[in-house]
Amino acid sequence: MENEQRSFRWGHDALHLEFVIGDDGSTRLTHLGLPGEAGGDPGASLPLVEVTAAGHGRGWSGSRLIGTTLGERLRHRAHSAARDGDWLTLIVHLHDPETGLAAEVTYRSPDGIPVLRGEVTLRNEGQTTLHLESVSSLAVGCLTPRDPAAVDAADLLWADNDWLAECRWQRQPMRRTTPVLSGRVKYGHGKAGFALNGQGTWSSCGHLPMGGLTDRRTGRTWVWQIEHNGGGWRWECQEHDRAAYAALFGPTDTDHGWRHPLEPGAAFRTVPAALSFSADGGLDAAFAALTRYRRAQRRPHPDHQRLPVIFNDYMNCLMGDPTTDKLLPLIDAAAEAGAEYFVIDAGWYDGDNGGWWTTVGAWEPAASRFPGEKGIHEVLDRIRERGMVPGLWLEPEVIGVHSPMAESLPDEAFFRRDGVRLTETGRHHLDLRHPAARAHLDRVVDRLVGEWGVGYLKLDHNIDPGSGTSAHPGETPGAGLLGHNRAHLDWLDGILDRYPNLVVENCSSGGMRWDHALLSRLQLQSTSDQQNLQLYAPIAASAPTAVTPEQGAVWAYPLPEDSLDEVAFTMANALLGRIHLSGHLPELEPEARALVHEAVAVYKAIRADLPQAVPSWPLGLPAWDDPWIALALHTPTTTYLTAWRRPGADPS
Repeated sequence: MENEQRSFRWGHDALHLEFVIGDDGSTRLTHLGLPGEAGGDPGASLPLVEVTAAGHGRGWSGSRLIGTTLGERLRHRAHSAARDGDWLTLIVHLHDPETGLAAEVTYRSPDGIPVLRGEVTLRNEGQTTLHLESVSSLAVGCLTPRDPAAVDAADLLWADNDWLAECRWQRQPMRRTTPVLSGRVKYGHGKAGFALNGQGTWSSCGHLPMGGLTDRRTGRTWVWQIEHNGGGWRWECQEHDRAAYAALFGPTDTDHGWRHPLEPGAAFRTVPAALSFSADGGLDAAFAALTRYRRAQRRPHPDHQRLPVIFNDYMNCLMGDPTTDKLLPLIDAAAEAGAEYFVIDAGWYDGDNGGWWTTVGAWEPAASRFPGEKGIHEVLDRIRERGMVPGLWLEPEVIGVHSPMAESLPDEAFFRRDGVRLTETGRHHLDLRHPAARAHLDRVVDRLVGEWGVGYLKLDHNIDPGSGTSAHPGETPGAGLLGHNRAHLDWLDGILDRYPNLVVENCSSGGMRWDHALLSRLQLQSTSDQQNLQLYAPIAASAPTAVTPEQGAVWAYPLPEDSLDEVAFTMANALLGRIHLSGHLPELEPEARALVHEAVAVYKAIRADLPQAVPSWPLGLPAWDDPWIALALHTPTTTYLTAWRRPGADPS
């Protein structure tokens, strides 16, 4: 008897999905692309969800997290489609009759934008606890047809990411890690291949939580992102059934020590992931689609349209040593340059003049730094008098070992493992699942924003205490970290609900926590702590791969000893993003100050176009040592181009 298959389709003019339901109820995504392409080769045979649990592993051992027995047993129950404004949603309901595991696979896509967002909710409808060890957020087996030549032509993409060296995109042939296996082998699937994962509390230390695949022949391209604010993520892109697949995960047992007991009646939701698509436009078109998706998916905020110029006193300037006497002339110079926000960075609370690292936590201004009758309010008032909005730096999730909060908060409010409070480089880490930790931070924000009138918070995060916390009975560190990550997002949502006009910058030793989970909520992303203007150029040019241009904060920090060309270079770094002005502006020569003022004026003249612009890279994504670099931003009527010539470039 022939197998009887049913199919259903979903999507819009820019993105089309086709699913096939086998006669046994197994469900496969067989097409993801343009509507006119449907009915072609179905690609690799992957279930919609890959799940491992204790006692329920894989049918093919190796380092891959596909081919899972639970995933293969999931059967179609129902599916439904809906529309909410510009967003289309498809929910596919699956069920494993053996264990009672139910899966709700949710696909969403903004109309007209070729990006698919995936998320999975598991429910235990059985009688026995399932100890989850990995759950895919999005699994796609049809990146290429079942044709070894298509895999031969595929290039893998990923972004190395380090402190001072962010957003370094790499590209290599897929065959370098997924070689052709002997045709005489009956089960030629391979056991390993290319996979990346994060670690610890930083989502992007080592690599951005992103990747991609592109066809060198046709330009057909996929770019994906895992939308998670911690290191608990993994993606793999390899060959299976003679086709390329991508499977995107949150935390896993293999990579992060994550396990989750799914008790009868309980549910677990994965972290979201998104996949952009370009039929023939290559990387530029795929990143343009992802840019539009990020705008459609993020929390609305007036800052995304206004793009005010920000001065921050840290980089190549006060470097964590602010005082009233040092700040007042900077405030005047920043106002004259055209800044609209003035941010006092680290150290404003440190009364020990150099102990700001281990004293964080109480967030009270140091009288020794602001000795006047009004204290720090003399500085905040001067900022307002000069027509700017005041801002402050915070590192909310940490408590220094020398802070009074290290003793006043209960032990349960901190990350712990094996019953021991964690200490990392002189700091403890708060667990925002604990009400005392969250109440402390809410009081701080309500005082600074609600009482002091601070309109900008730079939220930093400079430590990685490892695998997570096992503060709750029976939980693994990876599970505790995921719980904290989600509580952190909930806390941020609460801040912006209370103060909807507050501007919040996401920083983590520069770009060590650079992810869409945070950027869908927060208004700006610190792109780097890089102090060398020439080394900043490839970071600034690559930043729009991972953040919308209007959210990418780039330092522009002229030094008194800089030549006029160097002043122009550092200002140009920031013109197609968000200007983060810094440096000792009062000490610049008049010609240098005039260049700074001119650059800010140019930025204000073009900034209204940036929130609608999409990026491209006329010379390709920049390598770290490229002598020539170019970034373009396109609107329907205008193109803006920045080109950098660095040492070693041929001027012709």
